[in-house]
Amino acid sequence: MTKHALSTRLWHWVNAAAIIVLFMTGLNISNAHPHLYWGDYGFDPADAWLSVIRFPGWATIPGHYNLAMARDWHILAAWPFGLGVLFIWAAMLLNGHFRRDLITTPRDWTPGAVIASLKAHSGGRAALGYNPVQRILYGMVLGVLLPLMLFTGLAISPGFQAAAPWLLDVLGGRQSARSLHFIAAWGLFGFFVIHIVLAFADWRLIVEMITGGRRQAADPAPPPPPEEGTPAHG
Repeated sequence: MTKHALSTRLWHWVNAAAIIVLFMTGLNISNAHPHLYWGDYGFDPADAWLSVIRFPGWATIPGHYNLAMARDWHILAAWPFGLGVLFIWAAMLLNGHFRRDLITTPRDWTPGAVIASLKAHSGGRAALGYNPVQRILYGMVLGVLLPLMLFTGLAISPGFQAAAPWLLDVLGGRQSARSLHFIAAWGLFGFFVIHIVLAFADWRLIVEMITGGRRQAADPAPPPPPEEGTPAHG
């Protein structure tokens, strides 16, 4: 049985490209006003809860400060990103990937399960399935960070704000939505770094996300012990 469905693999690579463009254009947009606020309004840096550094050209798209171009690229990449989030959730629910691989249990959140997962990964046994750490991280990304990026991005879009002003109320105001968008973006960046490090620690994970890989068959159950009085066969 294929370990990664075709829908998962297609979404993985398209989403990775979209997020890279969104993140790098977002850094360029951040350079226009590198201050974050809570509530509906924010313009005075003295009222900011966080003032961000100015990001260098090598980390941004385009490689020089250009707010208009950065916004154009940001909106362009937002389409495959947003549609991809809807697509992958529909696919995971339909093909059983979410139920089979990503649902966690209370035991998965214990320190022992986390330590065992990290030891298994470093020992080259990560390809056998999704361990607790992977289920927790993927669940946080798919269930929290990606939807938060999508909804906060829509909320700070002037066109969508006019169509659904209630979304800003839910998020606590335009500046709160902008701050949450920034936090979620860096949360995804942190996951991206961990994901890359773990993937290169076991190169089979990268190959499987291209080819699909195969699930390892479960070990056969041991034969029942012979009944009392029945000679055992050698």
